Order: sequence, then structure tokens, then C-alpha cells
Amino acid sequence: MADANPPVALSPAETQAAVEAAAVGKTLSPLPRLFVSSMLAGAFIAFGALFFCLVSSDAALPFAATRVLGGACFCLGLVLVICCGAELFTGNMLMVGAFGAGAVSWRAVLKNWALVWTGNLAGALLAVAVAFFAQVASMNGGGVGEAMVNVAAGKAVFDVPALFFKGVLCNVFVCLAVRIGFSARSIADKVVGVLLPITAFVACGFEHCVANMFFLPMGLLQNLLGAGAAGAVDPLAVLVNLAVVTLGNVVGGVVVGGAYWFLFGNRRTS
Repeated sequence: MADANPPVALSPAETQAAVEAAAVGKTLSPLPRLFVSSMLAGAFIAFGALFFCLVSSDAALPFAATRVLGGACFCLGLVLVICCGAELFTGNMLMVGAFGAGAVSWRAVLKNWALVWTGNLAGALLAVAVAFFAQVASMNGGGVGEAMVNVAAGKAVFDVPALFFKGVLCNVFVCLAVRIGFSARSIADKVVGVLLPITAFVACGFEHCVANMFFLPMGLLQNLLGAGAAGAVDPLAVLVNLAVVTLGNVVGGVVVGGAYWFLFGNRRTS
């Protein structure tokens, strides 16, 4: 007989079991379906990034208010990923738990990560194109375009250690938010659970490779079209950011996924 008063959320151990089961399903998903789902996630995160740029274009807001409000708006992206269903590279770092349990191979995990990263990039670039033709950058008297350039310029730097550790910290927060999404039993719980971790990582200026797949190309495009100071966004630094932040995100996500597998996950039986 079903419990008339089910718990509000899964326990940490039950959440880990759900994470591991989902990881197995991800490795079995047909590649075309996986790629399209990944494109959706890239576009969803881009929508949150676009929302962030809109808030950042208001110069009247104090610094902290801009960061916190912008972070809350950016949550739109992960809310759509979790509630609507899509494959996000950074969240898929939690698949290491299924590897630890012996349910999937490293080859399957790496194959998933490579395809999902590529699909996220394709979805984010598609969002860049749509936002460009929609002339979103012209809002607020061109202030949104200026904000896009400023955000990209702040990220397109050659400070590799800082980018790496910002990537690590970012995906610690993201993977914890994804775990909350697995444990939640309702849409409202998922949305509320995502809000604080994602707002915190954005407000603190941490680096998310999928978000940067939108921020950096969009800022570079606007800069080339005349927004912001000439040459404010270095194309080479854009590539450096994506490479280093991706690596940092992998490390941060694997740390979270590995820690929760150690605490609550299944163990290999052979």
C-alpha cells in the first residue's frame, strides 16, 4: 500500500541511487536523441545567460544587487534543464557515481561527456544567432549589447589558474543543485532548490563552460559590431576560457559525484 504521506524529498542515499540509474540511461540513449537533448540544454542555459545580461545592463543597480538579481535570473537555465528535461555537460559529471558502482564504463562516460559538450555548444551558438537577429542587444538604448561585451571581456582573460578554480567552484554548486533536482518530488521543490546554489555561483563570479558558450561568442560578436571598446574581447582568450573552464568544471563535478558515491553509492560486486 502506498504511503499516504510520502516524504517531501528523497534521502541522500535514494538520491544517489536515482543519479546512478539516470547515468545508466544516459549511456544507453540513442546518439541523435542525446545530441538534440544536449542542444536544448545549451539553449536553455543561454536563455538564463541572456536574462543575466538584461539585468546587468541597468547601471543604476548597485554591484551586489546586480550580481544577486542577475544570478537569480540566470537560474532560469538550470530550471528549464531539470524541469523540462535536457542533457547538460556540467551536471553529467555526476555520472562518475555509476562508474564507481560498476554500472557503466569510463568509455561510455567519456563518450557521453564529449557528445553532450558538443551539443551544448551547438545549442548555445544557435541561441546566440537567434538573439542576434531578434536584436536583443539593442534594448536599453544599446545597454544590453554593452553589458554583453562587458561580461565577455571580464571572462576572456589569460589568468588560467583563476579560471580553472572558478570553474571548479562553479560546478560544485551546479552539481549540488542538480542533486537537489533529483531529490525533489515536485516542480516547486526543484525550482526553489536550484535557486540558492545557482544564484550563489553567478553572484560570486564563478565560471560555467556552457554559459560561457553563450556569453563569450555573444560578447565577441557585439564587440566586433562596435559595442564596447574596440578589441575588448580577445578571440584567443575566448578559446582559452572555454578550455580551462571546461577542465575546472570537470574537476569540480567529479569531486561532488565521487564524494556522494563514496558516501551513499553502490559498490562494485566484482
